[in-house]
Amino acid sequence: MFDGGMTMSFHTVNCPSVLLRNLDKNKTQYRARTSPSLVVQSFSFQAQIYESRNLSESKKFSGSPTALMRCHSSKCLNKANTVGIIGGVSVSSTLSFLEKLARWSSRDAKECVPFVVCCDPELKNELFHSLKRTTAQIKLNHGLIVENLLHQRSFVEQSGARCIVMPCHVSHAWHGEISEGCSIPFLHIGECVTRELKEAKLKPLETGSGVRIGVLTTHETFTAGIYQEKLQSQGFEVVLPDTATKEHIVIPIIETMNRGDMEGARNLLRIAIHVLSVRAVNTVILASDEMQDLLPHDDPLLKKCINPMDALARSTVKWARSNKMVH
Repeated sequence: MFDGGMTMSFHTVNCPSVLLRNLDKNKTQYRARTSPSLVVQSFSFQAQIYESRNLSESKKFSGSPTALMRCHSSKCLNKANTVGIIGGVSVSSTLSFLEKLARWSSRDAKECVPFVVCCDPELKNELFHSLKRTTAQIKLNHGLIVENLLHQRSFVEQSGARCIVMPCHVSHAWHGEISEGCSIPFLHIGECVTRELKEAKLKPLETGSGVRIGVLTTHETFTAGIYQEKLQSQGFEVVLPDTATKEHIVIPIIETMNRGDMEGARNLLRIAIHVLSVRAVNTVILASDEMQDLLPHDDPLLKKCINPMDALARSTVKWARSNKMVH
């Protein structure tokens, strides 16, 4: 499945029903639904996916009602190292992250990390459309997105998660609000990347300058800041593409991909990496789903780049292994 790195056999089974309770002033409505659960036979873990197809009908995404989600049983998973995963804009990115989590955590005959996945198509659509909106329009939908992400956080918590991750660059724009008050670890992709760079003990490429880290993203409004703040707090210099590079090289990557010209998109990404390399960056963070796996795995330029999802997956596996025996 996925990239062929391993074979998974998925079977749908029934999971305890999930109750959506909408509280609207003095009126309380209950609606039960069955949430499908996926069990991967090749590994000892269970993935549970909650999809609210009728979210607009229940008005849970309207911003005003409060929705609580819980399993009929105590917890769907009751292991100390269960990971809760909140999906985002790209379903393929979420699946790719799951593949990495399963493959890397099961190395050396170890058991795969148990996890719960919450993937809401309504949120996916809202985040996708937000990428095309102005700053003013984004602010208007801010509360809707935050509320939906909080619902998903509640779902994975009540399903037994002991740690939460969001394999989505765009969703991290709201990480601070979503993680506030959370009683379990809520990993931040920018912190995971920064920690690995710090541990690498990089040296400046130019005399008299600091260690420079380039950040490439097709959605700078959302994603550049989540890395910039974390990197600068640890003493790194952050280098972003200049306006001309963004307008004529970075943004056209998506346009070229949409036309089906994948080779043209690869060449534009190579140029963008070279432009940042000329500015003496030690490495380039590919902070965009569209850039992940765009270059061939044997492309030498990848040695100059970091896939943030890899760092998030490694940090997740490290947390899970260290908490496996904790009760």
